[in-house]
Parts: sequence; C-alpha cells; structure tokens
Amino acid sequence: MRKKDTSHKGNSSTGKKTHAFTRFEKEQTQDYPKPSKAKKERRKQTKKAQKEGFRRKTNAYPYPLNKYLAHCGVCARRKAVEHIKEGQVKVNNKTILEPGFKVERKDKVYFNNKPIRIQQRLEYLLLNKPKDCLTTTNDPRGRRTVMDYIRHASQERVYPVGRLDRNTSGLLLITNDGDLAQHLSHPSGEIEKIYHATLNKPLTQKDFDQIISGLELEDGFIAPDAIAFPNNTDHTQVGIEIHSGRNRIVRRIFEQLGYEVKNLDRVVYAGLTKKNLTRGKWRSLTEKEVRTLKHFNKSKKKTPQKRK
Repeated sequence: MRKKDTSHKGNSSTGKKTHAFTRFEKEQTQDYPKPSKAKKERRKQTKKAQKEGFRRKTNAYPYPLNKYLAHCGVCARRKAVEHIKEGQVKVNNKTILEPGFKVERKDKVYFNNKPIRIQQRLEYLLLNKPKDCLTTTNDPRGRRTVMDYIRHASQERVYPVGRLDRNTSGLLLITNDGDLAQHLSHPSGEIEKIYHATLNKPLTQKDFDQIISGLELEDGFIAPDAIAFPNNTDHTQVGIEIHSGRNRIVRRIFEQLGYEVKNLDRVVYAGLTKKNLTRGKWRSLTEKEVRTLKHFNKSKKKTPQKRK
C-alpha cells in the first residue's frame, strides 16, 4: 500500500519529492533572482549550441525505415510507423508498408512523394507553449500550432516530443533527434513531468488523500508521484508530479473527483524548467542539457508500483 506523508499539513505530498518538485514549490513564493554569472554563462552556451548545432553520426546504416523517418525530422518513430502502414512512404519509388524495412545509404526515400534525407544538424529547442495552440507540425484547418512560435528558430525539419493539449501551456521540447524523442516519449522512460493546476474550487483534504492513494480511471489505475499545495492559503492551486504520458491524464484525475481544471501549466519536463523563459518564447538547449536528457532515468532502477 502506498504510504501517505502527513507531516506537512496543507502542503503534504506522496512519495519522495524530486529536487525539481521542491524547486517548483519554492519558486511559487519568491521572485526569480537577477541574472547571475551562472545564467550569463548558460546564455553563452545556448548561443554557442544554436550557432554550431550538434552533428549526427551517419555510420549507422542500414536504418529501420521508421527510424530513418525520425532522423529526417518527419516525426517521432511511433508516429512514423503509422505513416508507413498508411502507405505514405516509398523507397526507390516502391511503397513500403513494413516499418522495419532496412534503408541503405544509396536508397532514395520519399514521404508523401517528397524526397527526404537524414539531417546532419541536430536541433534541440525548448518552447514555453501558450494556450490555444496545437501540438502538431501542421493543421489542415489552419489553426495556430507550436511550429508558428519557432518558425525562424531552425532551418531543419523539427517536431514536438510528446504532446500538450490545446489548452495546456508550458514546456515542450522540439527536436529532430529521433533517438532522443523515442527515449523521452516511450512509457518505459518514466520521464518526470510537473504541472501547476488551477481548479474551479479548493481541493479538499479527502480528495487530496484519494489522489495520493490513486484512482481507477476508464483506462486503468493512476497515482501521481507527488502532489502539493504551493500556496497554503489557496487550495485551488495544486502542484502535481506524474510520469504517465496518457492523454489528458492530469485533467482526468481532477475531473474524476468533480473538479474542473481552469488552467494547466507544465512547469518541469525531464529536469528542464521554464525559468526565465516567458510564454510563447523558445531557447536552444545547451550541450550539457542535451547530454542530461539523453541519459535521463537510464540508470534508475524500475520498481513496480503497488496497488491498493
């Protein structure tokens, strides 16, 4: 049975708080500091990464076809499988329906009848996504997408990693690194995500404890890694840390108990924070941040979650 931490009235949480979650709580009650030497150095590294970029190793042929599409910046590998099975990909003018088909260096690959190639320059962009914008590379109905905010950020074909629904704001990683996108998107990666939710009414202690214990939703059991009140006097504001990537999972947790989520903001993603990144703006990741992402949670031992 999951143990409850009742040592902090009004600000209790379940499980062991991560450093990022503790930092999130602290930042709700203080202003950001003025630029320091560390921040200036980080900006310098970001500009350097943006200017020089990261180079992809090209000695990995043959590539599985879905991985090839990801490295071309078309989409993530799992989405590439759908495109391939729908007959949207040709190799040497022949439609291929098998995602595992091996692509050699000499092969010519087409997506929707347009030639594509593996991109040598790797891009890693962090966007603070605003509300009322879609997490997709294009929208047939002409609605605003996240790509509109990074239109001049890169000349490479990049795509968002994972998804934030239209009315959820916050951190979104955009890249053309298929391997990293696969690692961060796959459920086994257990990527840390922290959200700041604003509810239509104060969260009661009874419902707080029920969320800690876990809820049975229509698609299965779910329990957050941590939950807290950033402000002890305003229980409509809730911080929640969760690893699950299931669709609208945070909203559905609160809706299950009769709450409406008025605003939802992702404030931490895989250790990255939106500190000094205003809404609708983006920045390039530093080389250190990219290295950290590539090894995020790889050494962590997975322990099965006990159900009540």
